[in-house]
Amino acid sequence: MALRLLTGALFVVLVVSVVHAQDQTEPPAGMPTIRITSPLGRTGAPATVRIVAQVQWPPESEAHARPLHFRFLVDGAVVGTLDSGPPYAITWTDENPFESREIVVEAADDAGAVVRDKVTLPAYEIVDETEVASILVDAVVYDGAGRAVSNLDKTVFTVRENGDPQTLDLFTRETLPSTVALLVDSSQSMSQRMPAVRQAAELLAKNLGKRDKILVAPFNHRVGAITGPTDDANTTSQAIEAITSGGGTAILDAVDHMATLMHGIEGRRAVILITDGFDENSTVDVQTALQKLQAEQITVYTVAVGGVTGVSLHGEGTFRKLTEGTGGRAFFPWREIDLVSVAREIANDENSRYLITYTPTNQNKDGSWRAITVDVPKGYHARARTGYRSALPPPIRPQIEFRITDRANRYVNVAANDVDVLEDGVPQSIDTFQEAVDPVAISLLIDRSGSMTRSAEVVRETAREFVKAVRPEDSLAMITFADQPFVEHAMSTNRQLSFDAIDKYKPLGGTALYDALWDALQQLKRVMGRRAIVVLTDGRDENNPGTGPGSAHTIDDVVELGREVGATIFPIGLGTRVDKPFLEHLAKVSGGEAYFSAVPAELSEQFNGVIENLRQRYLLSYTSTNSKRDGAWRHVEIRPHGESLLVTTGGGYFAPSP
Repeated sequence: MALRLLTGALFVVLVVSVVHAQDQTEPPAGMPTIRITSPLGRTGAPATVRIVAQVQWPPESEAHARPLHFRFLVDGAVVGTLDSGPPYAITWTDENPFESREIVVEAADDAGAVVRDKVTLPAYEIVDETEVASILVDAVVYDGAGRAVSNLDKTVFTVRENGDPQTLDLFTRETLPSTVALLVDSSQSMSQRMPAVRQAAELLAKNLGKRDKILVAPFNHRVGAITGPTDDANTTSQAIEAITSGGGTAILDAVDHMATLMHGIEGRRAVILITDGFDENSTVDVQTALQKLQAEQITVYTVAVGGVTGVSLHGEGTFRKLTEGTGGRAFFPWREIDLVSVAREIANDENSRYLITYTPTNQNKDGSWRAITVDVPKGYHARARTGYRSALPPPIRPQIEFRITDRANRYVNVAANDVDVLEDGVPQSIDTFQEAVDPVAISLLIDRSGSMTRSAEVVRETAREFVKAVRPEDSLAMITFADQPFVEHAMSTNRQLSFDAIDKYKPLGGTALYDALWDALQQLKRVMGRRAIVVLTDGRDENNPGTGPGSAHTIDDVVELGREVGATIFPIGLGTRVDKPFLEHLAKVSGGEAYFSAVPAELSEQFNGVIENLRQRYLLSYTSTNSKRDGAWRHVEIRPHGESLLVTTGGGYFAPSP
């Protein structure tokens, strides 16, 4: 059993330091420069990615730009070629984001001149984050004479967390296997004391349990060659014998370094620091070292050779802070011969501990410090860890889909460094940025109210064209609506289902527009990834006689659910009776675009506009600076570097619920 929080959860943390290394040599005369603009980061799962390069010709060569031949390479292997463009892009499947990848784009002219650009995508790293599930406390109890007591019963112990009594899950006097690091000061000031230190260290090693392991680490201004962990006494003795004195002293640096080295070692872990207390060279402060020790749940014993008078008040305070904060003890032996009795006391402490676990009543993951106290009967006192820091919640990493256009509504090529992202006004650092090429789940909604009768043939024809234009990898569902919505078919890549539904299309009845949108959103709510709704209507929500609403759901119902689902909505309004303000608002709040046709003949153009819009979108992700899982709406603003550019986005996301 490990002396740490007893249960843990794995999650992925993105390493975002993408290395972008353009060819440092000047491009050959008359040749352009190229820059990879997508991808400049990774998502947390295998994905199809569009590799895109931008070409910049010198002003004097732009009018005489010559043909270029492109090669796209990943880890040295060609994954695509191109002899036309712009855009200069291919698709590539990033099958394993946990391995680093090098992407290179080369452009050559007919004469053999070459320019290139390169990006390195670092691997994701897995970090083990521990949840607050069960806490382990090992305690030593002393009587009035300072002797360790090992025969007390569970009923006399009370464990409190922040003052609140806790229910004990486990109580035993069984000793866990330990790994003990002997951190021995080998600086020049210790040279005269080394024989006594070696004797005490060897005694410690001999008196520890049979299942324990020793790690010997001499240090001066840095930690030297380490021996162990080992359970071989000769190896330990030889390591201690080999310690020589010299150099300065960096006590806190050494303690901090040992906490790092002991990470992941199973069982109890303890550091026994033997020093004369003169810290000359440390760069780490005591609070930083203590926090790391507490996070690793390492017990610290300090032995200040030369007694209290041999160390400064600052040094004494440091030792007491390290030991009291980790459940250990600070010793200040007056004479070198006293080191032997100190060694016996430490060994006795290590072999006389009570093992206690409890499940905290406070299960909030908020990163707060939780104080632990162990109460025992009068006449005794207990030493144990003073507390622990609860786990932080997993990071929140929203993915935001958006489109950038100029004032003429023309699509604009941009890269991650061309935009700023703000969440509720707070700047965020972009982790991943790429063109949105992943499959889209599209729900196609077609109004079949009676007013659509004259347009029926054109609707059938243009709807078929739209279905044909949808990419093979995109899934499609179809809903028609009159007095009520009707699901013609569920999400599928089988286009024949859509064609069959279009062939049966026959207008009759009212216009349950809101209910149709509600049903489509409910359907998309169960779908992962990119989601979109395309809705064609020639009117407003109303019943067949035109005297009242046609839907059970309201505008507010639809807008609120739309924000929750995060689907991009593309309304197409036909004729002059459409509810234009509602359709425009629906598109705006979802990051889509509204299209309006005065006559049925223009429908083909509007459907084509939707297809182009879906293919001209970006996807970025970032780790939110606000880690609260409160279910609240977070407003996200994407600001392009250029006053003439316009961004279309859904405006934000809902944070995960607690």
